[in-house]
Amino acid sequence: MSKATNPKISNENLKAGAGAKPVSKELLLKLYREMVLIRRFEEKAGQLYGMGLIGGFCHLYIGQEAVVTGMQSCITPNDAVITSYRDHAHMLACGMDPKGIMAELTGRIGGFSKGKGGSMHMFSTEKHFYGGHGIVGAQVPLGTGIAFAHKYRKNGNLSLVYFGDGSVNQGQVYESFNMASLWKLPVIYIIENNEYAMGTSTKRSHATTELFRRGEGFAIPGKQVDGMDVVAVREAGLEAVAHVRAGNGPFLLEMKTYRYRGHSMSDPAKYRSKEEVEGYKEHHDPIEGLKARMVKEGITEDSLKALEKEIKDIVGAAAEFAQQSPEPPESELWTDVLV
Repeated sequence: MSKATNPKISNENLKAGAGAKPVSKELLLKLYREMVLIRRFEEKAGQLYGMGLIGGFCHLYIGQEAVVTGMQSCITPNDAVITSYRDHAHMLACGMDPKGIMAELTGRIGGFSKGKGGSMHMFSTEKHFYGGHGIVGAQVPLGTGIAFAHKYRKNGNLSLVYFGDGSVNQGQVYESFNMASLWKLPVIYIIENNEYAMGTSTKRSHATTELFRRGEGFAIPGKQVDGMDVVAVREAGLEAVAHVRAGNGPFLLEMKTYRYRGHSMSDPAKYRSKEEVEGYKEHHDPIEGLKARMVKEGITEDSLKALEKEIKDIVGAAAEFAQQSPEPPESELWTDVLV
């Protein structure tokens, strides 16, 4: 993706996959709302971290909102989602309560893991969200196993497995690819390629940088997508979903995206220039790109401002709930422990 050109949501991109209906104004608003919610939530999480209310690791998703928003719009509530430690956005996109997520970030009893999991370890069986995983690439075999369970049960559901460009070089990823292809498992692998695995550019750490081709040796079709364009993500996502639901086995999507913040809150991101980051913000921002499209479609800026105020109130209430929720009692130290 060139840094010199703006990502475009063309008329062609409005057709969300073969035979699909054009994207309606209502859907555009929904996609916009999801992305704004993710960004404002992550900004608030960054503030709480700076205030010392969030401890440990905290990896923000700011800049990458189009990926999970576009993909989640393609699936049903019964489909499974699993991801890495940069996971708050995926929880929100799955419909998990922002209050419970923020409470977990701050280590409070009102959190999804009762304050014991923190940023990287939240789950919701109700929403079919299976984490949040701190070990690089570990979610890939787990998500493949979930896909196996879906096929075994013949329930028609699929598994979305999100992982980063750093995970791509892990051996367990390719073991998973082999089994998924061999058994034609209903799984979509989504590489969120934000160009830097922690602090190392993909050009310096990957022998081949066209990551969507990494499944070719296992007969897994792949596609590279402008991950800063939510409509393009949705279009590719619907294509992948149709492929998998037809019983054709796994599909691999490489989302070319970019994170504005460091790898984690402790990362000053000195491995890239300020000009590079500002270039993405100015020319490739997923929220501003969709907003410009919506205004052209006749959606008023006043309606968008009202939506943004609603989101601000939701995030503010989540932060207030988190700070008011008590810390877990000592008795919780021994609960949910498998012996």
